[in-house]
Amino acid sequence: MNRRIVTLIVALVPIVVFGLIGANATVPYAAMGPGPTINALGDLDDQPIIALEGVESDETTGNLNLTTVAVRTGLTLFDAIGFWLSGRDGIVPIDEVIPPGRSNDEMREINRLEFERSESTAEVAALRYLDYPFVVTVAGFIEDSPSASLLKEGDILTSVNDEPVVSAVDVPDQLEGFAPGEPVTVGFTRDGVAGEATIPLGSHPEEDKGILGISVADEPLVDFDVTFNVDGVGGPSAGLILSLALIDKLSPGELNGGRFIAGTGTIDSAGNVGPIGGIRYKLIAAQEAGASEFLVPADNCVEARAHAVDGLELVRVEKLADAVGFLEDLEAGRDVPTC
Repeated sequence: MNRRIVTLIVALVPIVVFGLIGANATVPYAAMGPGPTINALGDLDDQPIIALEGVESDETTGNLNLTTVAVRTGLTLFDAIGFWLSGRDGIVPIDEVIPPGRSNDEMREINRLEFERSESTAEVAALRYLDYPFVVTVAGFIEDSPSASLLKEGDILTSVNDEPVVSAVDVPDQLEGFAPGEPVTVGFTRDGVAGEATIPLGSHPEEDKGILGISVADEPLVDFDVTFNVDGVGGPSAGLILSLALIDKLSPGELNGGRFIAGTGTIDSAGNVGPIGGIRYKLIAAQEAGASEFLVPADNCVEARAHAVDGLELVRVEKLADAVGFLEDLEAGRDVPTC
């Protein structure tokens, strides 16, 4: 065989092998980048993102966009290199996206459940802000709960050691300082009848403190229903925007003044805004969608400032009430706290 041909074949073999490996072999990394943004004041697949039944929805304009992160797994070597070179995406170890021992399907289900919980919490936070009445109910029991024989699901909690129960987040605080085995008096209402139970506290599985062994939920006393129609989004980070959009629909006037606002952040039933992951990619998504301001959880401000994008003002938010006030300030041309 001609020596040149042999030399060419020898040179091509590693290139072909590298090409086959690069195009087919997967690597233990995932790509993270800007995901879709969704206007919580608008519609998706011909359904309103927030549907109200039994109460009139106030007219809204502009945008309150929740932002997402696109996560891609099962990458080949060439895929990973391509995403990294794009400048819009980051490459992270797969364990940061799918913990060891979990599957893709399990993580999708976990993210779906987290999003459902965020929808429920967003509703509670919004209705609390709007001063609708609430009760706190027993939602369930842990295994070997010390309360299981004395309380029932659906009981309305009224007090813990004579301290009124106002919100579900109050209950753990009202047990601070009580050790396992100590008795606690719980007031409740069942089927309209007031009752009281003295419950010896159980042991927390991870901390040295007493617990009632129940899960509790805030239940709004309203005669209308709220439905969130958002599919394909996971995790808890849409809570803040969903709360703001619901407040806008249930209150007169336009909360955002017709502006294009985007943002992110978890929210609890008391209206506290918590940090999220992937904010650098959410900022890109918001900018590309046309937002002028971005609501940033206070604990994400350092990261957001490090990855700031042109034309997008970063508004620092700690509580739902703050966010409402800042939107009103933006509409009025007043200064707002920034990252």
